[in-house]
Amino acid sequence: MSRTRLNLFIEPDHARRLDELATMKGLSKSSIIAAALASFLSPDSGDQREAAIAKRLDRLSRQFDKLERDQNILIETVALYVRYYLTVSTPVPEAHQDAARAQGRARFEQFIEQLGRHLLRGKSLVRDVVDEIQPDESQFFGPLKPTPGAAPAVDPESAPS
Repeated sequence: MSRTRLNLFIEPDHARRLDELATMKGLSKSSIIAAALASFLSPDSGDQREAAIAKRLDRLSRQFDKLERDQNILIETVALYVRYYLTVSTPVPEAHQDAARAQGRARFEQFIEQLGRHLLRGKSLVRDVVDEIQPDESQFFGPLKPTPGAAPAVDPESAPS
């Protein structure tokens, strides 16, 4: 097989990384560059890149959907709380406002401490709400058994991306 000699200029960082890779793999720099060029020029390399990008975009879309769902739950939670609070709270007389503010500060500090403990335990109100709305069927019926001959079920949220 006849080969063509080329003199190329590459960035110093690329040259350093090529040297390291050649040493680590025990290959010549020419063979590494030839393999990279063959991969780049291969007609199906574009398809492979496109498939990898599509896979990443699918994963990002699922993550975005979960974030949107969680945000909607939080917005509705706050809105319901505000509506409830405004419905049941009575105005505080002027004479009792200082005491009410002090009590409010103390309650807020308790709230922050409780929230901190909740987060340290890894708890999530949003996750609890989602579990209430969409319980995992396996907790009621046990793990799903695959049907013989059927493709295994894959949870899209835990599927590798």
